[in-house]
Amino acid sequence: MHIIALSGALRRASYNTALLRAAIALAPEGVTMELRTLHGIPVYDGDVEAQGIPEAVTTLREAIRAADALLIGTPEYNNSIPGVLKNGLDWLSRPSGEGTKLFGGKPTGLMGATPGGFGTVQSQDALLSVLRTLGNDFWMAGRLMVSRAGSVFDADGQLVDDKVRAQLQGFVTGFVDFVRRRSA
Repeated sequence: MHIIALSGALRRASYNTALLRAAIALAPEGVTMELRTLHGIPVYDGDVEAQGIPEAVTTLREAIRAADALLIGTPEYNNSIPGVLKNGLDWLSRPSGEGTKLFGGKPTGLMGATPGGFGTVQSQDALLSVLRTLGNDFWMAGRLMVSRAGSVFDADGQLVDDKVRAQLQGFVTGFVDFVRRRSA
């Protein structure tokens, strides 16, 4: 099984990228998880699209298409989806109709980390509307929202909180089981 772990953050020291790296390290035997970011994807512009889909979008699209599942790590900015993640999903859905071809039925999990106290509740809720529109087969049985991420990861981005590690292990195992059931 191959899963794309997509970070919705660009920051080098992103807690969400660190959370996805920790998930990759906890993947069960026989499961590979590949970290991808949205670096290099321009701001969506219909005039740019008319000239052709940017290479960074095409590369990410083909990686997602080839994967068995998608795991998204999302920050929360101003109580919603970060612009860079929404922009990336908008590009991936272009040209019109591509979104449902790419994401339709794709098993998808969602998690997030934030320095604040509410996890990424509102970002994840807002992202559900987008994923529903794209036709993702969203895993509703599991959700991981890491609050106060500055105390959960060390300065090198390593997960140091055993309670969160156990929650993440359960999340990853549950998501992999969901994907396996879908492909059986």
